[in-house]
Amino acid sequence: MNKLNSEMTTTVPGRVPQRIHPHKFVMWVAIGGIVMMFAGLTSAYIVKKNQSSWLQFDLPMEFYYSTAVIVLSSISMFLSARAIKAGKMSQYKTMISVTAVLGIVFILLQYLGFKDLQAKNIAIVGPRSNSAASFLFVITFLHMMHVLGGVIALVVFWVKAMRDRVTNSSLMSVEVLGTYWHFVGVLWIYLFLFYNWIG
Repeated sequence: MNKLNSEMTTTVPGRVPQRIHPHKFVMWVAIGGIVMMFAGLTSAYIVKKNQSSWLQFDLPMEFYYSTAVIVLSSISMFLSARAIKAGKMSQYKTMISVTAVLGIVFILLQYLGFKDLQAKNIAIVGPRSNSAASFLFVITFLHMMHVLGGVIALVVFWVKAMRDRVTNSSLMSVEVLGTYWHFVGVLWIYLFLFYNWIG
């Protein structure tokens, strides 16, 4: 019996379970919450759309431009993450700054898009507003705030890079930020397609 136990101990190798990094875990939990929030908002959008008072209007062209910008920013974010992993700090600094600038341009284009709607007498809020424009504003504004959060993080990373305060832990931080940035990009593409096909 002792011999059998000895054989079992030696033949079954010990395995250390793979554990997700705490920062990654928090990020995925946050992403899950954001997905649920926007799923609820778009579901409410669909329900409201069935009302007879729903106003039909085309999305402003700025929303189309901002979609291209968010795609480009996702590419630059990917390149920045690849650069820091390769130790190419000059390229990393350039790409992280490009991503931040594109994020700001995205927010600006969204703002101009709503200004364009107002110029066409489509009230977003207030007594003259319609549910269609109000829902568009609320959903898009919430997404803009998530993009703004990513831009702030990008600026912090850029400042650290300029001051040569990039450490080994920065690799994980850039990876987590990259995941978040790609997510808000995919989320906007979903919302853009949703507005065009459902809205």
